Amino acid sequence: MPYPVRGVGQRRQRRRPRRAARHRRCARWWSVTRRVGLRDHLPRRGGSRGRELSGPGVVALVGPTASGKTAAAIAVAQRLPIEVVSADSRQIRRGMRIGTAAPTDEELAAVPHHLVGIVEPNEPWTLADFLERAHEAIDAIHARGCLPLLVGGAGQYVWALLEGWEPPAVPPNPELRARLEAEARAQGVEAVHARLAALDPASAERIGTRNERRLIRALEIVDATGEPIAPLPRVPPPWPWRVVGLQWSRSALSRRADRRAAAMYEAGLVEETRAIVEGHGDDFEALTSIGYAEALGVLRGQWHEAEAVKRTQAATRRLIRRQAAWFRPVDPRIEWVAGADVDRVVAAVEAAADGLRS
Repeated sequence: MPYPVRGVGQRRQRRRPRRAARHRRCARWWSVTRRVGLRDHLPRRGGSRGRELSGPGVVALVGPTASGKTAAAIAVAQRLPIEVVSADSRQIRRGMRIGTAAPTDEELAAVPHHLVGIVEPNEPWTLADFLERAHEAIDAIHARGCLPLLVGGAGQYVWALLEGWEPPAVPPNPELRARLEAEARAQGVEAVHARLAALDPASAERIGTRNERRLIRALEIVDATGEPIAPLPRVPPPWPWRVVGLQWSRSALSRRADRRAAAMYEAGLVEETRAIVEGHGDDFEALTSIGYAEALGVLRGQWHEAEAVKRTQAATRRLIRRQAAWFRPVDPRIEWVAGADVDRVVAAVEAAADGLRS
């Protein structure tokens, strides 16, 4: 089975000693951080979410889909007392483990993960929700004396957290969202882009014509506020941060993505999608994401599974190209490391953690 489930009693019996040992490691690492006086030099956060210094900092491990972030994080955990904070916009959902390449039970047991499998597939979720839950997780990790390792390929999530974006507190509008999604299906995403351009030209130009989800979210905000979206205020977080990126050649990454897409179907992606539909219906945003949209086509008889695999592979390659806009090779904030060299990745994260103390 792709995700074996252990008995509850057995899992507790095995994990308690690991947790105690991990917290002892965290305490020793945190004591070093305190001795060098880092907490006296961290910037304080102001603004509406102002908070006191909460810990030694955050290291982010970023890269596009299929770049090996989860495996690298597990390797880092052998050297540093970390807890993972997921910056993945889909792994937050329960019951969507195969199609999102969520951590396995073994990986979750090896390293604590936060923001994985915490909301239902059809439950509304916004950037503001992510930021609130991520800050809570980071505060708790710091309180335990561990290092938060932010892991993900959702560039908007990563930079919003690290740069302190303050998104509008506008809840999702399911009725409006459903209408706009139907319009995108019938007339193409360009029609949704044109609608936003008429109301908020600056946001439409910034988002472009490819990101349907962000276009719809922007229209929700404009509809709720009655005015164009103002530039997001930014309030620096109460801790320093470093970013390590996993770098692959385009051809190597495409091959990895193709293999992963095929493996998802072999692991039961169509069956997982069927279970989601039976439990929650088939008309919500998460089922329009890569992998699930194609698997849903199999369930509806639109194409065979082999065609779904090809479509998923093509969609994943397009996603990788879009993700590159968030994580550019020339970005001075990111230290890029060859993703195939796990030892170098671990060393880079260790160096980044040391840099938080200097």
